[in-house]
Amino acid sequence: MAKYKVNDSTLVSQYIKGNEGAFEELMNRHKNRVFMAINLVVKDRYLAEDLMQETFIKAINTMKSGRYNEEGKFLPWIVRIGHNLAIDHFRRAKRYPTVIMEDGSSVFNTLKFSEAPVEELQIKKETHKKLKSLIQELPDAQKQVLIMRSYMEMSFKDIAEATGVSINTALGRMRYALINLRKMLGQNNVAYDQNFYPE
Repeated sequence: MAKYKVNDSTLVSQYIKGNEGAFEELMNRHKNRVFMAINLVVKDRYLAEDLMQETFIKAINTMKSGRYNEEGKFLPWIVRIGHNLAIDHFRRAKRYPTVIMEDGSSVFNTLKFSEAPVEELQIKKETHKKLKSLIQELPDAQKQVLIMRSYMEMSFKDIAEATGVSINTALGRMRYALINLRKMLGQNNVAYDQNFYPE
């Protein structure tokens, strides 16, 4: 007689009620998919393994705190956590990306630190911080493509593959991200060709 396979949502419920083995089953069932999603972004097996561990820890914390509400969609949820952690890793690692606006102008130019007076460096530091916070305000799909392209220097082919959309959709999201970013920079009185520096 074949063993009945318990579905993900039942395992999640069992784990929340205290059955530790239920989470182990979920992890064994989905770790390969989570690893592949992360590795597609970071292209480094060891880093992908670290981020996969972090993904499952984050999932445990979310479920233990009663904030899990994905209604039987455990796999897309856990893959999304891993994918976001991979993108966050690059966003933290690379302090100042090359963001090229849709008209071809750079969001910032790089000069040597020593060439600028202290006051100017302070302004640049604050402006760079502002840029980072504005990027966070973009719609998720646009933010994701902008970070993958500008911070991670991924090709649109790789971005399309990692996000599960067509290359045209990835290009469109990037275009709208830049249009929205330019709009927000204007509203915040930030000249988009100003020099930006890392913190």
